[in-house]
Parts: sequence; C-alpha cells; structure tokens
Amino acid sequence: MKKVIAIMGSPRKGKNTDKLLDKLLEGLKDSKYEVEIKKVYLRDLEIGHCIGCGYCEKTGKCFMNDGMNVLYDEFDGADGVVIASPVYFNSVNSITKAMIDRCQAYWSSKYVLKKPSIDREKKRFGYFLCVGGAPETDDQFDGSIPVIDYFFRAVNNQYKGNLLCSHTDDKPTWEREDLMNEAYE
Repeated sequence: MKKVIAIMGSPRKGKNTDKLLDKLLEGLKDSKYEVEIKKVYLRDLEIGHCIGCGYCEKTGKCFMNDGMNVLYDEFDGADGVVIASPVYFNSVNSITKAMIDRCQAYWSSKYVLKKPSIDREKKRFGYFLCVGGAPETDDQFDGSIPVIDYFFRAVNNQYKGNLLCSHTDDKPTWEREDLMNEAYE
C-alpha cells in the first residue's frame, strides 16, 4: 500500500485549491493502486516560523514543539507528497512557505550533520497544485515552482509535476470540467 500525504496550503476550505486537490485525491483513490491518503490542512496546525537559530544544524531537528511534529513523521513515512497552494505574489502563500521553511531541519541533518533525519533511500514522489485568481500570464507561477522544487529535494521526493490553474476569480476550478478531469487523471 502506498501512503500519500496531501498538504492543503490554502486558508480557504472548500474553495478553488481545496476542490482541485480533492479531485486529484479522488483520482488517486480510484486508481489501480492501493493508496492510503492523509490530507492535512495547514491552517489547522500551529506552525511557528523558522527563526534561523541554527539548532537544527547541531541536532538535525527543530527545537519547536508544534504542528510540524505531525508533518515530520508523515514526510518520512510517505511514499508521496502532494502540495496544494494558492499563488500569492507569484509564490506559495505564507502558511505553505512557513511549513516549507521549517523543513530546514531536513536540509541541516543531510548536508551539515551528514546524518539525515529522513530516509534518503526511500523513493518518494512529489506533485504540486497551484491556483491563481488572476488572468493567466507566462510568469504567473515562476516564483512558486523553485520553492516547491527545493522543498521536494529537502524531503527526498522526486518532483513529478505540476497542475497550475489561473483565472479562478472569474471561473472557479470546480466549474472547469477539463481542469477537474486533468486533476483526476
């Protein structure tokens, strides 16, 4: 059985990002694979901001005892991670970025201490959903993709792809059959 953690980074439940993520998860459930899915709403977790204190460079772990502890365990045990975030100012939103920044502990354990706190041998996949309300532009998601790429590297996931959706202020995701079908597939 494959285990997938789905991170819902939007603060808005039941809206564009959430609906698109649900459709992708529905497709995973209906696939030929046996999949256990854990969906996590970042807005429901108390996650402090990385303060750059260097504690993780000495221990491989973050000193904060908060909602990230749940995610640290999930990232190590997962076979795949799906991140869903709205695009804010050409990047992921702040609650998603706070979660990503707190994965500095993984980076420090791997590259500073040379004692990874996540299983580096385990093969995992990563997939990114990003939704923007503004009309589509060529560079609308350019700030998001490198952030997600580095996040997937930190948690040892092979970045498999994106589903990027613009113009949701005028036409919500759930009203776009082609988009919902793409998420499902």
